[in-house]
Parts: sequence; C-alpha cells; structure tokens
Amino acid sequence: MSTAEATKDPKGGLTAAGRAEFRRTQGAKLKPGVTKPVREMTLDEMRRKGSWATRFYGRDPLPALRDVHGKPTRFALSAHAWGEPVPRTEAAARRIAAKGQRLLERYRKAKA
Repeated sequence: MSTAEATKDPKGGLTAAGRAEFRRTQGAKLKPGVTKPVREMTLDEMRRKGSWATRFYGRDPLPALRDVHGKPTRFALSAHAWGEPVPRTEAAARRIAAKGQRLLERYRKAKA
C-alpha cells in the first residue's frame, strides 16, 4: 500500500495515519471531523464544524464536486468525513454551508 493510500480515507478525509503524517511534515495538529448530531456537540465542536462547512462549501466559485468519470472528488468526499451527505450538486454543497452558518450562529448565541 502506498503512502497516499494509507493516509487518505477512500470515503473522504484523512486517516489517523494521514493526520499523523501531516503533523510530522507540516507541524499541524489536525483533528478528525465532527460527526455527532448537533444536540450532542460541544460549543467547540459546533464552532469547528460550522467553520469547516462555511469555509469549504461557502466559497465562490465552488471547486468541482464530480470528476470526468462522474465520481465524487476528494473535495466532495470531505463532507462524509464530517458526517454530512456527499454533495452531488452545487445546491447540496450550499445547503451544507448554510448548516455551517446556523452552527456558528448557535455557537455565538450559546457563548454570549
């Protein structure tokens, strides 16, 4: 198995080995995506997931969600690593971004 295969989860995101490799090479302390239901999230998890969702799926223009063969790109698969359905359309990606905005708003209200 190659390094890329060991570090990238085929369902989306990075494996634990991938996060460890990133830490060794880049010094970044990546955490796995938050997959809990909203009612079980801590404030920090709400902030993290909301920030991720708006940063990834709120950008304009949106990167490709499907490759030339019709399979989801790594960008689209990242949603699975965060407990969201893999978006097939731009509208689906924007719904994830809107959910992220709601999470951030809920975080801000709870923190205040």
